[in-house]
Formats: sequence, C-alpha cells, structure tokens
Amino acid sequence: MERAFSHQALLYRDEHDYQAGTVPFVLDGLAREEPVAVAVPERQRRILLSALGPLAQHVRFVEMEAAGRNPGRLLPTVLQAFVDEHAGQPCRILGEPVWRGRSEAEYPACVQHEALVNLAFEGSSANILCPYDVATLGSAVVEDIEATHPTILDTEGSAVRRSPRFAPVEAYQRYNEPLFAPPEAFVIPFDLDTLSKARRAATEFAARSGVARERLDDLALAVGEVCANSVQHGGGRGELAVWSKDDGVVCQVSDGGKLADLLAGRRRASIHQDGGRGLFLVHQVADLIRTHVSDDGLTTHIHLDRS
Repeated sequence: MERAFSHQALLYRDEHDYQAGTVPFVLDGLAREEPVAVAVPERQRRILLSALGPLAQHVRFVEMEAAGRNPGRLLPTVLQAFVDEHAGQPCRILGEPVWRGRSEAEYPACVQHEALVNLAFEGSSANILCPYDVATLGSAVVEDIEATHPTILDTEGSAVRRSPRFAPVEAYQRYNEPLFAPPEAFVIPFDLDTLSKARRAATEFAARSGVARERLDDLALAVGEVCANSVQHGGGRGELAVWSKDDGVVCQVSDGGKLADLLAGRRRASIHQDGGRGLFLVHQVADLIRTHVSDDGLTTHIHLDRS
C-alpha cells in the first residue's frame, strides 16, 4: 500500500529534543529500507552523525547552509531531486530550512518555501520532517510553522498533533510583502531594445560595488532573465533598480506582470522544455530571491553577495 505524503514539523528546544525527534525518524526510514536524506545546518549535522554512528553512511547528507542559502533552490535541487532519483519508492527527508542566523530578508522566503512544499508534493509518498529550534527562533515562528505543516511533533519527539492553523496558500500570501528600492538606488528603465543596456549597467554597478568578478556572470544571467520576463510577460517594459548592501548588491525588477504559478522557477528544469528554465536558473545563481505581486504588477528582488 502506497504511503501518503507527510510534511511534519518538529519543535525542539535543546539537543535532547532534537535527537528524540530526528534520530527515530531517520532510523525508521533505514529500517524500512527507504532512501533517507538529511539537509540540516552544520551543528545539527554533527549531532546526527554522532548519534547515528556507522548507520550515517547509509544517509545522504546535504549542506543546508550552502544548498539552502537561497530558499528558492531547495524544492527543485534538494527535495524534488532526491524524490525523483528514487521515483516509485517511498523516501524521507529531514530538512531544516530555518536556523539562527537567517536574515530578516531570508525568513519570509523560508516560510514561502515551506508553504510550497505542500503544493509540490501533494499526492506523492514523500515523508518530510522539518525541525525548528523554537528556543532560539522564538515563539513568534510557531504560527508560521503551524500554517505550513499539517502535523506537529512537539518537543521530546513524542506527541504528534494536528495543526490548528494549517493553511499553506494563506501563509505564502501573508509573506507577499511589498518590496521597495531605497532613494539612492540607480534606476534604469528598459524595454526590448534596451534589455542588454540594462543588464550591462547592473553588472557594471555591481563591479564598482566590489562584487567578485566570478559572480558578475551570475548577476548578468539573473538580471537578464528577469528583465526578459518583464518584456515577454510584464507589458513589454520594466524598471531596473540597483543598490549596494553590506554584503553585496540588490537588483529590483518591476513590471506590469503577474505570478500566476506559485511554483514557477521551483520545479526541476529539463533541457527539453520550451519555457520555465529562466526562473529556475535565476534561483540557482542568486543568494536570495524575493517577489511581491500586487494589482499594479510584479516586483522581484535579486540579492547577490560580493563573493
């Protein structure tokens, strides 16, 4: 009998809680001969490696700080990639997308990612457990956890309860927050004829702001793809704004378009498909992507670190 999709959150407060909730999840998967992947921050990875001992060699470990730097990468390149690799098999993933140190800009993208997990895997047999360190993240995150996970595994890993607030689409929309460029931003209007000029101007601004040479190609690709979408789907024109931040640059693309598909850019891209690869590639090269959809159009923020 095929197992139903499960997306559960673990609320933990210390290392004891963490092991009590995560280790049985992993061991049960191994006992059932299910493929198991673990994508957690480095500190938690060390805890699990120690607790699992020799059995850890049978688990796929993913460096979450790198793979999940941009939460928009997690669905296609970590979760879906693992499920697709083991197509037809029940498999389980321990994934911790939110940790102490996530920036204020990254957290909304994490909540939206968790909301979209439910849409992306509906009808599958994936079993996903998401630990949350509520001792350091604070109690305010619990409402978001409950909105994006249908069941909750409380501290000590023993009590499972249904979430009273499960509403993933509403959670996604709650973080559809307005995005703005600061007054000092360098602004470039563009259309079909000036696409390359806008991309070049953004790249030159980033170079002057100290972005490493090897990352300039990433910025040019991301800006080029998002601006091209503006021309194709956002009314034929748009506005690009660029500014520096402490650790890099932000590029804002505004146009008259909409985001009809919440999973756009978050599906694995095939070289044979006609469209959709652009946003997928943008998520792969950017350090963070944020979007805001309003009645007036679509605004996208592309964050890129200096190195």
